[in-house]
Amino acid sequence: MITAIIVGITIHECSHAFIAYRLGDPTAKLSGRLTLNPASHLDPLGTIALIFIGFGWGKPTPFDPYNLRNVKRDSALISVAGAASNFILALTLSTPYLIAHFMGAVNPQLLVIYNFVYPFIFFNVILGVFNLIPVAPLDGFKVLGGILPKDWYHDFMQTEQYGIFILLFLLFSGLIGKILLPIVSTLIAVLLPGFRTPF
Repeated sequence: MITAIIVGITIHECSHAFIAYRLGDPTAKLSGRLTLNPASHLDPLGTIALIFIGFGWGKPTPFDPYNLRNVKRDSALISVAGAASNFILALTLSTPYLIAHFMGAVNPQLLVIYNFVYPFIFFNVILGVFNLIPVAPLDGFKVLGGILPKDWYHDFMQTEQYGIFILLFLLFSGLIGKILLPIVSTLIAVLLPGFRTPF
């Protein structure tokens, strides 16, 4: 699980940096974030917190909106890239199992392999879903902002300053679990149908 956390956060943050660079902003690249080296993306305290209390964070990937051609659209694309990369990784890892499942060829050896692969799929799904919650400072805030009509966009962005308080309320009230669990469970069931999780 620790390895899965490291891989998931690294892929997530590097994807932010890659899309930002492709959209014309070199800030993350110049900060050494356009890399798959985990040391560039892991926040030591955030990683320890994630392992031991189930909530943590990586180093936020910086980008300069003044380098973007369309701030509203491009900010949303940069933000959604992290979650998209986690979902793509989870789908890629689950594909051999899905093929075997639909061919009726799931065997004990494959199940043993997926006992080790499962944490990578599980954590990447959780990381992707969690970050799409539309509350600042999570990525979902800018993703939602990017698809809102222009008339609503500026008013919505003014709520960013309250986001951390909303997020803390969701976490400490336990509501975050009620939001995440049904979505994550459904996605895992789609990616690994019939698989009995090892934990």
